[in-house]
Amino acid sequence: METEDKTPESGKRVAELQRQLDAVHLIATELGRLTELEGLVKRSLEVALDVVDAQAGSILLHDPTSDKLVFRYVVGGAGDQLVGTTIEIGRGIAGRVFREGRTCVSDQVELDPDHVTEIEEQTKYATTNMVTVPLKTGEGQPIGVMQVLNKAQGRFDEDDVAVLEILAHQIASRLENARLHQEARLAEIAKYVGHISHDLKNLMTPLQTGAQTLNDIVVADAQKLDELLQSGKLPEEAWQSLAAVAEDLRSLVPEIIQMMLEGSLTTQQRMAEIANAVKGMTVQPVFEETDVAEVAERVVNLLTMQADGLGVTLTVEKQGEVPPAVVDGRQLYNALYNLVFNAIEACEGRGSVTVSISARPDEEFPQGNYVRIQVADTGKGMPEHVRRKLFTDEAVTTKPTGTGLGTRIVKNVVDAHGGTITVESREGRGTTVTIKLPLRR
Repeated sequence: METEDKTPESGKRVAELQRQLDAVHLIATELGRLTELEGLVKRSLEVALDVVDAQAGSILLHDPTSDKLVFRYVVGGAGDQLVGTTIEIGRGIAGRVFREGRTCVSDQVELDPDHVTEIEEQTKYATTNMVTVPLKTGEGQPIGVMQVLNKAQGRFDEDDVAVLEILAHQIASRLENARLHQEARLAEIAKYVGHISHDLKNLMTPLQTGAQTLNDIVVADAQKLDELLQSGKLPEEAWQSLAAVAEDLRSLVPEIIQMMLEGSLTTQQRMAEIANAVKGMTVQPVFEETDVAEVAERVVNLLTMQADGLGVTLTVEKQGEVPPAVVDGRQLYNALYNLVFNAIEACEGRGSVTVSISARPDEEFPQGNYVRIQVADTGKGMPEHVRRKLFTDEAVTTKPTGTGLGTRIVKNVVDAHGGTITVESREGRGTTVTIKLPLRR
């Protein structure tokens, strides 16, 4: 007759297995209930911390563009201070786990030779023990790591690691599904935008032809008026009136027509840029010496009438000597157009937008050898969670009909030039976007 094993060790093991099952059930329930990715991952981390009795956790995802690990989600500990911070994949415990694809349990983090102390110095949050688990796709490709820090009592044991690896698999699956869904969605958008771009080009052709024809007529009529005025056959009052009309025809009307032509051409180019941005920028930049201040002035000239109509003051300032920069002028124009256009809208019918151009030709980039472009507005500003994600793949639009593609266009242009972009913003106080591009490549 068999007897039931009631040893304390057996009971403890059964309780531990039950804890794991409960954790897996809870995780599956939470993942099934939530649909928004950020909330889903953060809730999964919270569950993990609760199950293994840890104080803090984070998800670091690999950014293929910079080839770095980026803190995307953080719970507890340093919190939002870490979000957006990057780590070289060749450094740190996280980098090692990402490269090797194996879980690492660090009972005494400070003794690990790969431990990076800069993060602790930055956040003032000390790590005593930690589990780092790789995040992989179904095909085994690494996409990041999950780290769980500072177990409240004792050390992380095998059961803790087992639960965390199950959770990491669930999170990685959801992240991969989200990526595939986004790629499918962007492919559909790119197709749709391509159709719109083609239709828009057809619609713009009569406008451009009509504007050019109108310009020819205006030039001819202005010449006829000049001949009539010079004939001396007109009364004084009629002469003065017609002289004013002739001046408008010679100066104001051609300027407006030129704005129409440039605006229609820019619209077509922007549609092409949007399509490229959705697809990941397939058009390679053409670098040549360019007067960046002149590019900024063209953007400001085109948008001045819109700004005036909304009650917004739009100006461009050249600060000191700005030498030509080796950039793609067309791409830079599109990026600045997006920034200035958004800044005007952010002012909501009051305030100002200032575009400042300066340069520092000495030293090496990014400390020097750069042209700096700042677009500063006195508008409504933005919440911190929006500012933090701006010009990233997780950018959040605050416009009811916004797509976030404008910020992607700007970021793609900056990346193509090997530049940097930063944002300072306070709600109710305005926003300043600063771009630095190398003067020489």
